[in-house]
Amino acid sequence: MRAMLLRRAGDIQHHPLARDEREKPSPGPGQVLIRVEGCGVCRTDLHLAEGEIVPPSLPIVPGHQVVGVVDSLGPEVGGLEAGARVGVAWLGYACGACDACQRGEENLCVNARFTGFHHDGGFAEWLVAEAAFVLPLATRLESLQAAPLLCAGIIGYRSLRKADVQPGETVGLIGFGASAHLALQVLRHWRCPVYVFTRSHAHRELAASLGAAWVGGIEDRTPGALDRAVLFAPAGDLVHPSLERIRPGGTLAINAVHMSPIPEMPYRLVYGERTIRSVSNATRRDGREFLSLAEEIGLRPTVRSYSLEEANLALEDMKHSRIDGAAVLQP
Repeated sequence: MRAMLLRRAGDIQHHPLARDEREKPSPGPGQVLIRVEGCGVCRTDLHLAEGEIVPPSLPIVPGHQVVGVVDSLGPEVGGLEAGARVGVAWLGYACGACDACQRGEENLCVNARFTGFHHDGGFAEWLVAEAAFVLPLATRLESLQAAPLLCAGIIGYRSLRKADVQPGETVGLIGFGASAHLALQVLRHWRCPVYVFTRSHAHRELAASLGAAWVGGIEDRTPGALDRAVLFAPAGDLVHPSLERIRPGGTLAINAVHMSPIPEMPYRLVYGERTIRSVSNATRRDGREFLSLAEEIGLRPTVRSYSLEEANLALEDMKHSRIDGAAVLQP
């Protein structure tokens, strides 16, 4: 099978991912073999490719927003059949026994394994996944449209929940990539006025077309204060100006698996019972809830398609904000 393999991290402009030909994998106990129809490209994949996050071992096949069809089942798999259409997300395994899992926080499992990080992901024609961690997908949703829902959508949804967003509140989205453009559509369904902060002119146009109440830069004056905000850009120096815009009692959720350092913070930015909260991974419950909501409201990502061999190009375009919405690889 064809796969895009990361053997050594490096600047994405030097194309650290290389095409590899390998044997089709076989599912083990509790696993399924999936024929990949599409795999979304995430900023986490960029952090991995450039060495900002380091997997336990290399080489590795990245990719954790996978849409595909179950080809075969390993031993001890129940509840799934060959031919089922499924999605595979970032959380690939949780032990179910540690303190975090017992609290219902499997996203914080000390033994968690992540797709495309601990084991090979979806930048390939075939993928093996834990059957208990795949998500059922509606057959009417095209693979190109479904793939970004499996990380950008799910983690954006969790970020809104962790920001304590209530229907009708004014919410800021700082940075406007794949995740934020899906979160905006959820917020509009919740009747929330949305302020979008982004440098990209094209991203501002997309945000406005999706119903943002205001678009501009982080340095610009807004019509009013924010009740809640989600910081999507992995830039620590945006934390201070983000907090400046949040009312007393409001919340800033930071949606980033890797981030540049946050500068020393004057106490006045958090005084007034403001809350800062990081967002770490997502649970299967988040996935099920979000996919159900996406189907209910007819959520559709704005997508650009790339071939499997164009994985480096897709990541480079993402790094330089040349993609409106989400990028998806199609084997």
